[in-house]
Amino acid sequence: MKTIEVVAAIIRDDDKVLATQRGYGEFKDGWEFPGGKIEDGETPRQALVREIREELDTVIEVGDLLETVEYDYPKFHLIMHCYLCTIKSGDLVLNEHKAAKWLTKDTLYSVDWLPADVSLVDKIREAIG
Repeated sequence: MKTIEVVAAIIRDDDKVLATQRGYGEFKDGWEFPGGKIEDGETPRQALVREIREELDTVIEVGDLLETVEYDYPKFHLIMHCYLCTIKSGDLVLNEHKAAKWLTKDTLYSVDWLPADVSLVDKIREAIG
């Protein structure tokens, strides 16, 4: 089975985190934390800064690693490094996503998360609680 290694940004604003809805591909309409693949020669942190700039026209500051999630999808094994982040500048323009929402501790379960992202929700509730 193919392995795909990605990074995800848990973008915080006080007691809220940003969730984005995919607008394309096999997992279209599912909710996720924004991010993407690590390119050759990049560190996970560099990849995350690049991906968020491309996807959301936003510059982030990458903080602590919250967790590395491993999940087996039917066609690939996912390794996802998830970092707590804050916005340095930008207006969160949706270049690739269909929608975005700021979620609180109490509304984190109000969206239909992609399977690999579900396991993060409890950890995020603790981090923003």
